[in-house]
Amino acid sequence: MMKLSKMHKRLLAIGATVPMAALAQEATQAPAGQLEVVTVTAQRRAENIREVPVSVSMIKDEKLDILLSGGQDIRVLAGKTPSLNVESSTGRVFPRFYIRGYGNADFAVFASQPVSLIYDDVVQENPILKGYPMFDLANVEVLRGPQGTLFGRNTPAGVVKFESAKPSLRGVEGFYNVSYATDATVNLEAAANVPLSKEWALRVSTLRQHRDDFVDNTYTGEKNALEGYNEHAERVQVLYQPNGVFNALFNVHQRQTTGSSRLFRANIIKKGSNTFVDGFDPDKIAINAREDQELKTQGANVRMSWDLGAHKLYSITGYETVAKYNSRGDIDGGNPTNAPAVPFQVATGSFVPDIKQYSQEFRVESKYTGPLNWQAGVYYFDEKAVAGQDNFNVAGDRTSRVKSQQKNEAYALFGSVNYAVNDAFTVRGGLRYTDDKKDFDVLETTGTVLVGPKSANLAKDKFNWDLSGTYKLNKDVSVYARYATGFRAPSIAAPSTSVPISVADAETITSIEAGVKADLWNRRARASLSVYDYDVKNQQLTVVGGNSNVTKLINAAKTKGRGIEGEIEGFVTNDFKVSASASYNFTEIRDPSLSLNKCPSCTILDPINGAGRVVIDGNALPQAPKWIINLNARYNYPLADGNLFVLTDWSYRSKVNFFLYEAVEFTGAPLTEGGLRVGYNWAGGKYEVAAFARNIADQRRITGAIDFNNLTGFINEPRQFGVQFKGSF
Repeated sequence: MMKLSKMHKRLLAIGATVPMAALAQEATQAPAGQLEVVTVTAQRRAENIREVPVSVSMIKDEKLDILLSGGQDIRVLAGKTPSLNVESSTGRVFPRFYIRGYGNADFAVFASQPVSLIYDDVVQENPILKGYPMFDLANVEVLRGPQGTLFGRNTPAGVVKFESAKPSLRGVEGFYNVSYATDATVNLEAAANVPLSKEWALRVSTLRQHRDDFVDNTYTGEKNALEGYNEHAERVQVLYQPNGVFNALFNVHQRQTTGSSRLFRANIIKKGSNTFVDGFDPDKIAINAREDQELKTQGANVRMSWDLGAHKLYSITGYETVAKYNSRGDIDGGNPTNAPAVPFQVATGSFVPDIKQYSQEFRVESKYTGPLNWQAGVYYFDEKAVAGQDNFNVAGDRTSRVKSQQKNEAYALFGSVNYAVNDAFTVRGGLRYTDDKKDFDVLETTGTVLVGPKSANLAKDKFNWDLSGTYKLNKDVSVYARYATGFRAPSIAAPSTSVPISVADAETITSIEAGVKADLWNRRARASLSVYDYDVKNQQLTVVGGNSNVTKLINAAKTKGRGIEGEIEGFVTNDFKVSASASYNFTEIRDPSLSLNKCPSCTILDPINGAGRVVIDGNALPQAPKWIINLNARYNYPLADGNLFVLTDWSYRSKVNFFLYEAVEFTGAPLTEGGLRVGYNWAGGKYEVAAFARNIADQRRITGAIDFNNLTGFINEPRQFGVQFKGSF
């Protein structure tokens, strides 16, 4: 009863701060047993997914709701579409994305990634900004392969694109969605759409998430000391639509997060294997340093359009800021006296007093009735980031600090042309010119003497292009082929006590892919299949640890990738729907000259050169599983006043390397996670109650590691049971 009382108080307190409102999305309703048409904006226009010459997936509606029901963050997208992985060594606030095995494992604040995350048409460049929560979304699109022609800022691997639900003039509507789960996990999402006049509409959306601490610290003797979090985010949008010509959408949003930082656990990996040591208990840890995290971000954007008949003009202005970020952790994962003992103590903290990002895009597109259409634009990006790292002693006192600043300015010119050769065959070509400049300076050093210069200046310009063709075999089946290049600007890594500023030159990718997309059996099913091959020259790689707690950037001469991706979904009966997807991604580093310091206590699988360093030529990229497989099923049982339903979803990824070298202990074992949801909806779907489980098999895996000290790792989320209620109006 005590637990129930606390639950009620928490829900009431949260509910009192949130407008209990909701959304009813407009969608083209398909007949029973028939799939709706999926519309994507992979080419900056609304198009049928079957006609887009890009490997693209969409997650929306119930699929999104299932994934987010238990308070999960953006990492829950890992493995939910072909070739997509998302992970983090910093928890909820610093995700790293990989598409087709191509990503960046760098955990530094100044790191860049080859996967671009775009939220409401605005690039979220800094890795901290990429973790903005998912709530009140219309959809998520995953675009695989280079997307640099139409989407700016570092897209050689692909794009993950979020689109929030928009204000509407059609009437007052809204929804509220609340769940309660294991460890007092609360997830509350709500939205309200309110027309203010015939020309103005307001949409307010909010998210509240909480989880109690549930991991004991046996070193301090504190019960339920760690792994909790508190998250809230808000978004206010205002639509101005005075006529059929002009449209303006104003968006203001913010996020605040507190909780534990990622828990590194000393000596949890059994020597000579990639499994847990005997007796490992995921609900206990023995650390002697602080574990905490806080983040505050704010942003705003304005999207305007003018429909001029034969042409349409767009302006997208975005401003994002990290107002506060502090993440402090016991990196060694142990303590100096009790088991698990560690060779040396490492407690660090990252901090950001200020990051400001401004972006502006102007774009014009044609709306001709003939075979030729085009679009062109200009893009400007400006970022100033101040960040640093502290080191702490056993007593918790700061022993050293390095604080740096990076200024990044870039602009681009881009355009593309579509030409319908005939009713069946369409060709498309795109071109983009990018000029990118970075200036890096060390602002402060305390308790340490740096090696080398205290500043670096980089500049690079590049043309990249793509060419594709789509051929309609018939009204339901299309095939396509695409040749594309991509570009990621040079990167700079901050110095540490023993490592100077390191610089990685620009990387470029050349990619070719082909595929088929089909609606089957009068749209009772839909399927797609794509194959691809890519070469990356001068790929930027991050060297982490080995024999000390340092990071630095290097370039690999070449990286190869190839694979196949497939998706299928459809109705077995009018009430039984299934979907499945799979991807095979092969990656290989090709550079015989690259070698790294080896870990002191692991079992190396790679050759060792004469200098005692590990040769990584021929290795797969980090966090690049060869296989990702998804299975989903939904059965609906109609009743007189509603519907009883059962859903299950399962995702599998094969083993991954945690680092650039291969070691037995630092190879992540295959991971399978499943979910189950049983519920009832009534009043035409207006209300719904459900019980759910995530990671229902409670499969626990080591998902990342630290290699410079001992066999330290971190783990995936535990099994979770919960209940959920949704209402709309």
